[in-house]
Amino acid sequence: MKYTEAKDTVLQELQTVFANVKEEEVLALTAAICEAESVFVVGVGRVLLMLQAFVKRLNHLGIEATYVGAVDEPAITENDLLIVGSGSGESAVPLAIVKIARTHHARIAHIGSNASSSMTPYEDLFIRIPCSTKLNLIQPEEKIKPRQVMSSLFEQSLLLLADMVALLIVDKKQITDLHALWKKHANLE
Repeated sequence: MKYTEAKDTVLQELQTVFANVKEEEVLALTAAICEAESVFVVGVGRVLLMLQAFVKRLNHLGIEATYVGAVDEPAITENDLLIVGSGSGESAVPLAIVKIARTHHARIAHIGSNASSSMTPYEDLFIRIPCSTKLNLIQPEEKIKPRQVMSSLFEQSLLLLADMVALLIVDKKQITDLHALWKKHANLE
């Protein structure tokens, strides 16, 4: 495989995914983030890395956010939002965290591929990234049969979706001076 073929494969797969993401689900997530006192995220592996990048961006936008397991993680409350990333909706740790968050009456948004997962009974919002997962759960009507390695398409889509949500937050909060956001960027580098 040559670079051009790899590039075209990745970009075409991403284009197909985002052509099938539902706008109303993304707008509902954006609203929930803006309404929450704090935002928590949970995932495992590369999914967690994508969500940690989103936490950093939310903090740049003036939204208090952290990831589950951070050394300075505060308590979650009924005024907070937990965003769980799990393509299959069956990952053991995120599922356990979702159940705990529900006992504290936090809102729960699940970004995943499987609309009928073990997380479904606990979700307030579901944002579907329509691609196969580690369990290869793909709907028969879907045309996305990724050529990429393992769950790369889901993880890439999650990061890009987070950046799209960041743009929607900028618009919703009417942040006009994007340069001023650099004041919240790390400066001990």
